[in-house]
Amino acid sequence: MKKRRKVREFKPGSVFYACLVYLFLYLPIFVVIAFSFNTSEMNITFQGFTFEWYGRMFENRQLMQSFFNTVIVAFWSTILSVVIGTLCALGMYKFEFKLKNLISSSLYIPIVIPELVFAIALLIFFSSINVNMNMVTLIIAHVTFSMPFVVITVRARLAGFDKSIEEAARDLGANEFRTFFRVTLPMISPGVISGGMLALTMSLDDVVVSFFTAGPESQTLPLKILGMVRKGVSPDVNALSTLMILGTIVILLTATLIQGKLEKKM
Repeated sequence: MKKRRKVREFKPGSVFYACLVYLFLYLPIFVVIAFSFNTSEMNITFQGFTFEWYGRMFENRQLMQSFFNTVIVAFWSTILSVVIGTLCALGMYKFEFKLKNLISSSLYIPIVIPELVFAIALLIFFSSINVNMNMVTLIIAHVTFSMPFVVITVRARLAGFDKSIEEAARDLGANEFRTFFRVTLPMISPGVISGGMLALTMSLDDVVVSFFTAGPESQTLPLKILGMVRKGVSPDVNALSTLMILGTIVILLTATLIQGKLEKKM
């Protein structure tokens, strides 16, 4: 006799609490979106509705330059983190070597230690080798703290990977290069995409590490907004932030759809 699963009763209270949690998480975002349509330049109280700031934000050259710097750093740091992190995860999964456990444990150091300590360590390192802070040092810094997230997600995907599939591909005449791109990579691609999304998110909203490793010409948008806090954040910043939120939602939905299709193919 098969046991019948107990069907849990619908409780309106649980839905109410869930709505409160989501309201607590997303209310600040809704406030930013609402104030991007504010007519007041002081941006303290909502006085009226306008689309003016969505046009004027393109006239703010410093703001747009910091936005472009953020996009460039996030793009390259994500690409490098995904490539290095995926190769690192595959190497640690396939091969046995000395100090493997030590290296595996050390990947958690950038995640566990305080971000301020990590940023100061990077600053001391770049200063000791006489490297001027610029866009390159900023990208290297972002790769350093983003790459472990890619390794962790890809290794989690590799935990359920069947090595016999790769062996079957080699028996059918595929070399190592073709086996990786035609068999291994499609199998672990959901983990790679998840790691890439984490790396992208970490890079876009980083403030502390960027503050210590960015040069005068490589200021990112979070650093620009941080510098504007004392005088007050203008509505054009809220307008740009709203567009970034919409862009992030599109990227997340696209990544989710791709992951779903890859899971179905698997």
